[in-house]
Amino acid sequence: MEQRVNFITLGVEDLALMRAFYKEKLRWTPMQDQESIVFFRLNGLVLALYPKKELADDIGISQDGAGFKNFSLSINFRTEAEVDEMYKELVGRGVTGVRAPEKVFWGGYRGYVADPEQNYWELAFNPFLALDPDGNVASPA
Repeated sequence: MEQRVNFITLGVEDLALMRAFYKEKLRWTPMQDQESIVFFRLNGLVLALYPKKELADDIGISQDGAGFKNFSLSINFRTEAEVDEMYKELVGRGVTGVRAPEKVFWGGYRGYVADPEQNYWELAFNPFLALDPDGNVASPA
C-alpha cells in the first residue's frame, strides 16, 4: 500500500460552529460547503467536517467517545518567527491558545491552539524537516 493520506474527517458536535471557526478564525476557504458536510482542500489532502453521529453511523460504531482524542493535527512553518506570528494572530482572532510557542527538547519549536471542539492544532517549526515551496514536506535529497 502507498504511504499517503487523502482525507482527514473530524466528527463534530456542532457543524455550524465548526464551519464558522475554520472559515472565520483560520480564514480557510471551503472547496465544497454543503448543509451536512464541509471540505477544505489543504496542501495535498482534504480536511472534512462531518456531524459526529453521522460519521459514527457511517463507520458502524458508537459515538460515545469522550475526553482527549489521542491525536493532534500540525501545521509546520519555515521559522520560529512564523510560528509566533501565527499563534499571536489566531489568539487575537479569538482562537483558544493552549500552549504558547516555545523551544522543545529535541530542537524544534511549537505551540498549540484548539478549535471549539478541542481538536488540537500544533503550530510548529522543525529544523530537521524541509518544506517545499508549497509548504508540503519535501522529499529527502
